[in-house]
Amino acid sequence: MIKYCCASCFGDNGLKKNIIPSLSPDFGDCSYCGTKGIEIIEPHALFDHFSSLINIYENHPDGKSLVAHLKEDWKLFSHPLLDEAHAKELLGDILDDGNIVRKTFVLSDDYKSESLALWDHLCQELMYENRYFLNKSLDTDRLGELLSFLALDDFSKTWYRARIYADDAAFTIDKMGAPPKRLVSHGRANPTGIPYLYLGSKPDTALSEIRPHTGDRACVADFTLKDNLTLIDLRNPRETVSPFLLTDPGEMGKMLADIPFLERLGYELTRPVLPKSAALDYIPSQYICEFIKKTGFHGVLYSSSVSEGINLALFDPLNATGGNVSIYDIDKVEVSVSKQDLYTLCLIITNRD
Repeated sequence: MIKYCCASCFGDNGLKKNIIPSLSPDFGDCSYCGTKGIEIIEPHALFDHFSSLINIYENHPDGKSLVAHLKEDWKLFSHPLLDEAHAKELLGDILDDGNIVRKTFVLSDDYKSESLALWDHLCQELMYENRYFLNKSLDTDRLGELLSFLALDDFSKTWYRARIYADDAAFTIDKMGAPPKRLVSHGRANPTGIPYLYLGSKPDTALSEIRPHTGDRACVADFTLKDNLTLIDLRNPRETVSPFLLTDPGEMGKMLADIPFLERLGYELTRPVLPKSAALDYIPSQYICEFIKKTGFHGVLYSSSVSEGINLALFDPLNATGGNVSIYDIDKVEVSVSKQDLYTLCLIITNRD
């Protein structure tokens, strides 16, 4: 009986959008993850792509299985039904080798990156030594290349921005955008005086970001993004980057070595920062965003530090058009704490519209 796999088995954007559609897939039900009514191919059709990828690993008695590496390093075989045993079955069918999936491997020593160490040094210089003319520098060509793998042009067009009531009157839509340049203070993504438009994926996300108090009343406006924008998605680089868009094992190995650096960049935009230290602590993330803007992208997506939602820093506020303004009452704010002084806001809100 012929078995078929599908993009859902792997959870990889490169396989889903580029590789599998190019292999003249059939349409049917997946034999491995059980997804129905989807593009399917015979596993061995992916042999060339997976054989290149596994070449970055070397057989070693103290290592892990190839499936364990691919799950951990690239977030492959991410479907809930594909536990390690079923993933080994699929990989064995792809490689037409049931023995290799039982062996153990380590990542080759050939693949190392200095990007993360250079970033740490650069942050120290930016914050405490030099602000504009730096002695240390990143490989900006490599950084631009890495960011291109995180480019996103398929995302929701509707986003939200919140403001606490200033008096008894609700803000009109023209007051819900970015402030005038002379009034712009430093933000997570923008330096003082340079306005970016900060938006949340949901009203709750936008409200959480303004840190309201119980009893506050807030306005939430919806904004629609213009067409043909491209954003950089720093939420989860390990899931976003696809090794299959690279054809050379050496390039795949270099990419894997640089993923921790990309994860650090995402962390810089997400980590909780106390207001009293924000002017200094925001400098590294402002540097990242300025580079992303200079590279030609329109904004950056990052995870919220105070909610489960997604934030968008839009570099040009004119790339979003304001719509309706709704009024919310903040009924309750709950704070969870840990010994590391990290906190999460839980909002209970009422929409008065």
